[in-house]
Amino acid sequence: MTTGLWIALASVVLAVAFGGWRAYADGRFRGRPEPEPEVEPLVPAEQLGERATLLQFSSAFCAPCRATRRVLADIAEVVPGVSHVEVDAEEHLELVRRVGILRTPTTLVLDAAGREVTRAAGAPRKEQVLVALATLDVPDDGRESHDAGPRDE
Repeated sequence: MTTGLWIALASVVLAVAFGGWRAYADGRFRGRPEPEPEVEPLVPAEQLGERATLLQFSSAFCAPCRATRRVLADIAEVVPGVSHVEVDAEEHLELVRRVGILRTPTTLVLDAAGREVTRAAGAPRKEQVLVALATLDVPDDGRESHDAGPRDE
């Protein structure tokens, strides 16, 4: 084979691998972030949900942002105690820099106190968001909470 053909083949393989990685990673929620020192809250207290807040960073010409808005708004309507707050990344650059947003849409899941629990860069699917919300019900040690009341034996 000629050198040009090898280069073309390598380019195709790299492009397919990168596309596969992006398809796998896009919209997936990552683990808990490192705790930050007390700083200004990300969302005003009156906008926080009783259980969780879905904080979405968007931009005006972002097509996946519109799909993410619909998914998060639907979840906020269906799941009790969950609110959805959308922030225009272009208008709130200081907040974007402070939180470390690198692309839109980015969704942060905040607990009832407004602390970040997890985040997803890209457009998450409904199932992914519901799983991320379910992690709020699990204590930090990874065990599910159980009622410690008396048992019938």
